[in-house]
Amino acid sequence: MSDLREEALKSKAWPFEEARRIAKRYAKGAPEKGYVLFETGYGPSGLPHIGTFGEVARTTMVKRAFEEISDIPTKLICFSDDLDGLRKVPSNVPNPEALEEHLQRPLTSVPDPFGTHDSFGEHNNAMLRRFLDTFGFEYEFYSAKEFYGTGQFDEILKKAVDNYDAIMKIMLKSLREERAATYSIFLPIHPETGRVLYVPMKKVCAETYTVTFDDEEGKEWTLPVTGGNVKLQWKPDFGARWAALGVDFEMYGKEHATNEKIYDAICRALGGRQPEHFSYELFLDENGQKISKSSGNGVSIDQWLTYASTESLAYFMYQKPKTAKRMHFDVIPKAVDEYHQQLRAYEGQDAKQRLNNPVWHIHGGDVPTSDMLVPFTMLLNIASVSNAEDRDTLWEFIKKYAPDATPESNPSMYQAAGFAVAYFNDFVKPAKTYRAPNDQERAALNDLVAALKSPEAALEAIAKKNAIVGNEDPLPEVDFASDEFLQSVVFAIGKIHGFEPLRAWFGTIYEVLLGEKQGPRFGSFIALYGVENSIELIEQALTGAFVSQG
Repeated sequence: MSDLREEALKSKAWPFEEARRIAKRYAKGAPEKGYVLFETGYGPSGLPHIGTFGEVARTTMVKRAFEEISDIPTKLICFSDDLDGLRKVPSNVPNPEALEEHLQRPLTSVPDPFGTHDSFGEHNNAMLRRFLDTFGFEYEFYSAKEFYGTGQFDEILKKAVDNYDAIMKIMLKSLREERAATYSIFLPIHPETGRVLYVPMKKVCAETYTVTFDDEEGKEWTLPVTGGNVKLQWKPDFGARWAALGVDFEMYGKEHATNEKIYDAICRALGGRQPEHFSYELFLDENGQKISKSSGNGVSIDQWLTYASTESLAYFMYQKPKTAKRMHFDVIPKAVDEYHQQLRAYEGQDAKQRLNNPVWHIHGGDVPTSDMLVPFTMLLNIASVSNAEDRDTLWEFIKKYAPDATPESNPSMYQAAGFAVAYFNDFVKPAKTYRAPNDQERAALNDLVAALKSPEAALEAIAKKNAIVGNEDPLPEVDFASDEFLQSVVFAIGKIHGFEPLRAWFGTIYEVLLGEKQGPRFGSFIALYGVENSIELIEQALTGAFVSQG
């Protein structure tokens, strides 16, 4: 056994913990189907949202962890329930009123409001596949329309007829009396209207594998359960899919957790073995509301990728999946910077530490080196003070700080520069609020300008600070290109002017100079933006120019 596998078998990273549960299923050997099957489900009733991606990304992380501890082949499928009836018209599509007449028809029979595909379901399936392909997921896409219509689901549907009473008994226990009176596990698709019907069955025939029912107009119909004429209700469909495909692992949001026993029981009733489950907390928008495909609240997949990389999104998804997290635009810069912090940490870690590092799970062990010489949040601040309208303007500042940086040698940073300009203009700039300094703050800012203009003044400030704090270390060498020296100067000015706590001094800098409540390590900011530019920035703020602009 390799050292890496040995560490993986002990790792406390949540994907490895899940992988070990799956491995126990086949401790005596590979499954008869020849592979371990991971499934993710997708309901294409609205545009794919970031939670959908999170489910596939996290499942992939578990799949990769399993591949590290086992030699059994694996497969990941993404199953789209595109035979589901359109229950309500999404608010975030063009001409939503045009879809009203198609309510209750399968999503793959509803016209595409975007006009790019044959149906709404196919459009949303394509949107999902496009992103999954862009990210490089290895998966197979399954469509319920195809699965039911081509007969791939016929055998399990026949078993559902054979075990109709047993499955109904499982379901009826969970239903209120009124709902139970009209419930059936089968949903026929009307031969004339094409609508998915929620009607009770008059007869379920195990000899002919047909169902008989009355439609809404009272007309009796008899349809075969096979060939796409009938679909299963969503709870029975869950368990039936597991049994039909031999699913070994599926994760889903906590709204499904209360139904796990139902899904499992139906899977067993159909002769299958229930998979290992993983229930994650839901994503919330900035107001604490659940993110919804139909309402389009929160951050969409395309929106995240307008401002940050796919890897930063995967990093956000990895973090504490069993804890509810707010998913809004403010989390993006933090995710970008933390992702690159983890990349840099990975280089010096041992095998155990690497397996616990999120980037191992994001990249499946093939972890790249970070080329981000400047934090994303710092790029936002430079975009702010330089009024950068495009990536090239911002890149010029980066080049002064890191002369050897090129788009070819630092592709992530070059990409991030473009993201930073877009993010700044869309989110930071509109929210900026500058204020004028008070007398104490004005005096401190004037002294900071003096220290940045004169090596003697800079050393004098550091010496005064050392006297205040009782530091007898020798004075540093003057280096206005050094982040550390510049930070020492800024720190010294704050101490000299009696800011307590010292973070009040940095708060002053951010609010007066940048128009924000929080900001970067200011010594690093000066080094990147340039000493002369920083002096000009402070002097402009002292004249009240920024307050008058606001």
